Amino acid sequence: MIRSLTFATLALVLLSGQAHALDLPKESRVPGGLAILSLDVPAEPVPRVMFNGHRAPVLRDGDRWVALVGLPLATKVGKQAAEAYLGGSKQVLDFEVKSKKYEEQRLTVTNDRQVNPNPDDLKRIDADSKRTEAALTRYTTDMEPSLAFLAPVPGKRSNSFGFRRFFNEQPRNPHSGMDISGKTGEPVKAVASGVVVDTGDFFFNGNTVFVDHGRGIVTMYLHLSRIDVKPGDRVAAGDVVGLLGATGRVTGPHLHFGVAVNRAMVDPSLFLPQ
Repeated sequence: MIRSLTFATLALVLLSGQAHALDLPKESRVPGGLAILSLDVPAEPVPRVMFNGHRAPVLRDGDRWVALVGLPLATKVGKQAAEAYLGGSKQVLDFEVKSKKYEEQRLTVTNDRQVNPNPDDLKRIDADSKRTEAALTRYTTDMEPSLAFLAPVPGKRSNSFGFRRFFNEQPRNPHSGMDISGKTGEPVKAVASGVVVDTGDFFFNGNTVFVDHGRGIVTMYLHLSRIDVKPGDRVAAGDVVGLLGATGRVTGPHLHFGVAVNRAMVDPSLFLPQ
């Protein structure tokens, strides 16, 4: 039965400026950002928070539960709501999403197959999409994610997240990760402990590694020149998952680093150290 919570007050608060046991990422309530919600409920059982049909990470922070709600780039500006469940009880958590303008980028690609894939390529792209979706929608309850990420490579970080790219004037989806510069063959490291859930050579992404960190937080490492892990491997923060490269659809060697929270691709800069 769905009813209002009577066992405690469930509140939505801004957490910045407060003392916390967790090393929380930066909050940014914009499309492609992160909303941090505090749940004042009993210690047990673990509450379940849903947004956009996906389960959000919920972590214990001292005497309360904290939900990290990833906001997809397609999130509409204005009032949004997550849903919190505990047993048969439900409460709607309203919050506001502010606007953010992302830049556009136009590139000329000489390889026509990268712009207009042939039928065989389309089959491969479809298979890649299904594998990507399976990796990014994982919600593992038996792993406690670390929220203090390491830098995957030490190179210069671009502000490419959210860019709307045009290849030969044909629009593509907004850029859903951060491009970090580096040299071919440079080690790429896991930003936190986790389990490798998939690896492979993808049509657009090139050599790719997905790492599940638990509770709906998944990272991805694209365009690698070499993959050094396999599905099922447990990695610690700083372990090498592969080497930086230029595989897939790229104009030069770099790492595309992505962070998914409840399936939403969010700005990696919210998690990375300055």
